[in-house]
Amino acid sequence: MPLKLYNTLTRKKEVFKPIKDKEVGIYGCGPTVYWYQHIGNMRRYVFEDILIRTLQFNDYKVKHIINITDVGHLTSDADEGEDKMVKAIKREGLPLTKDSMLKIAQKYEEVFKEDLEKLNILEPDAWPHATKYVKEMIEMVKVMEKKGFAYESESAVYFDVSKFKNYHKLAKLKLSDLKAGARVKVDEEKKNPQDFVLWFKGVGKHKNHLMLWDSPWGKGFPGWHIECSAMSMKHLGEQFDIHTGGVDHISVHHTNEIAQTESVTGKSPWVKYWMHSNHLTLKEGKMSKSGGNIMTLSDLVKKDFSPMELRYLCLFTHYRKKLVFDLENLKSAQQTYQRLKNIISELSDDGKHHRRTPKRCKNLYEAPKNFREKFLQGANKKYLKEFETAMNDDLNTPKALQVLWKLVRDDKAEGKLQTIKKMDEVFGLKLLEKVEIKIPKEVQKLVDEREKVRKKKDWKNADDLRDEIKEKGFIVEDVGNGSKVRGI
Repeated sequence: MPLKLYNTLTRKKEVFKPIKDKEVGIYGCGPTVYWYQHIGNMRRYVFEDILIRTLQFNDYKVKHIINITDVGHLTSDADEGEDKMVKAIKREGLPLTKDSMLKIAQKYEEVFKEDLEKLNILEPDAWPHATKYVKEMIEMVKVMEKKGFAYESESAVYFDVSKFKNYHKLAKLKLSDLKAGARVKVDEEKKNPQDFVLWFKGVGKHKNHLMLWDSPWGKGFPGWHIECSAMSMKHLGEQFDIHTGGVDHISVHHTNEIAQTESVTGKSPWVKYWMHSNHLTLKEGKMSKSGGNIMTLSDLVKKDFSPMELRYLCLFTHYRKKLVFDLENLKSAQQTYQRLKNIISELSDDGKHHRRTPKRCKNLYEAPKNFREKFLQGANKKYLKEFETAMNDDLNTPKALQVLWKLVRDDKAEGKLQTIKKMDEVFGLKLLEKVEIKIPKEVQKLVDEREKVRKKKDWKNADDLRDEIKEKGFIVEDVGNGSKVRGI
């Protein structure tokens, strides 16, 4: 089955056809490094990782870029409020200096990258930082000004949305239906309510901004939207294949990116496929830093959950659907994931063509093609085909997980280990990584209780406890004077 992806630009699934044969350029909006990234943020990066792994599964060579925003992102995505980096400095009681801003940025960037590693998310090919691409941003603004898409006011340089005919095409907005104040605060300097900032001047409320650069419009700093346009073009060219983000990016940030970039290059579409993941929400609503109701990966680890268990939970809901999160859901995912790992740990190598991936290769996809073909000769073609059909249907991870479970429970299936390894190169769940079987506390309590009654030769209670343990997904086997527990 050919790979089909849902394109936000067209609001439909499309057969994926890259600009260059078998080569894919992807840009993902990265974090503003002023605070910890919560698990809702991380769900988006898990989605992006699954996308990249699925492209690799289909033998595409991927160039992946994730930016780091370390200046210019105000507390409102629509160019209002205080600079988020400055806000972080005040929150942490540091002096209002450029060094403090850089210190904050480095601190939270490192934590973010550590969380990506814990979630087994592949590292991108480049991490461009906004502060390193200001020259490119200024050049873009100059071009827009020359072409009549930008105008200067006392406090900023704005993009004139009325000059860009298809401004509404990603978010399906109609400018005639938008009233002043509908998405952004009314600004008397704007010609149109939806005009957005390309360049902030270092005047008025921004006079003492910690980072100011020389420009044709005086000292100032870039708007948030222009940053992604400049960095993506620098690394992927004037047109590329896929741009990712969260659904909250559609109506403002990504809409503005398209307008300013296509006005500069004159090429449309700038990006062929726009892909957006939905929110991870709490029962009481969206998880957000501004709302003060965030939960981080570290918070979950402190509650005895592993990053892989969160990743498994994310894969059980399609990326375009909302994921309603609570600890009960995560607990259920934890038990299911551990049961899956326990079952796989009991499997033996049943494929005669089994080979180990060469040490110089991080994963199977980096191995030579002839090696991969030999390795997969022992895989189960039937289950691999079902898996491919699911993943190539717009990354249908819930369906693909069903295929995996059907495989491990099929006593007659051959080539299980090779097939699981191939599937897990996409899932990224470390399914074949040898770990000590994790037995939940409530199960261990039942095992200990059963040992006591077994020593008293109370066989009826021992059998009842064995059945109760089995209902929770584990099998207890009597071994000499003790017992052994394994997953079903």
